[in-house]
Amino acid sequence: MLETYVSGRLVAREGTPLLDRVRPDLVNVFHAGPVREGDLAVVKEAGSITVMEATDGSLLTGRTTDEPLVRDGCAISDPKRDILKIAVVNRYRRRPPALAFVRGFGLKRGAIASSVAHDSHNVIAVGADDTDLCRAVNLVVENRGGLAVVCGTERETLQLPIAGLMADTDGWQVANRYARLQGMVGGLGSPMASPFITLSFMALLVIPRLKLSDRGLFDADRFAFTPLWSASPEPRGPSSP
Repeated sequence: MLETYVSGRLVAREGTPLLDRVRPDLVNVFHAGPVREGDLAVVKEAGSITVMEATDGSLLTGRTTDEPLVRDGCAISDPKRDILKIAVVNRYRRRPPALAFVRGFGLKRGAIASSVAHDSHNVIAVGADDTDLCRAVNLVVENRGGLAVVCGTERETLQLPIAGLMADTDGWQVANRYARLQGMVGGLGSPMASPFITLSFMALLVIPRLKLSDRGLFDADRFAFTPLWSASPEPRGPSSP
């Protein structure tokens, strides 16, 4: 394609647009502040933890209970058993993070975070340790929206300054950056084909069985919030009654 005309006006030549770009003010409500590592602590209580079960390629989650890995009186991520801490941070006001545990992401180290989290689009993150989890959340907060991957000193972000959902840069650049992020997540041990897509639906409460909002764990089968700590065991799997 050599030239493109619209209504007799030359608008592109050899793939390069000639139109003047209009940059409107970016719409973005983002009032969340940085979190501290201590904000992500889950103090050990009596009983077992309720664990979300994510499945690659599915929006449904399972629900089960398991014994947590405990250190210094707190339940922490257990990458060896693929029980990872998941956090949701309210982006519209400063509130303590909601915390739970999820199986299925498979991270052996590092953490990922995103402000694409249907339907409220708070900040959602999952990680193999609290330090990287905290850093990933704070990168998204610092950028006022986007995706982040962190592993120690290694970090990568995709900024989404429009409502925390869309980029304002060239589509090819966005695609390349997203591909790098996905590659990093795979390098951290996740077997998921689309970890950020799966993560974005871990806060969508209306899809069974168990999801996490900024107010805590929500059981879609009972349509009610449910505690993290459970005294009785749960059957495993998305289709369990």
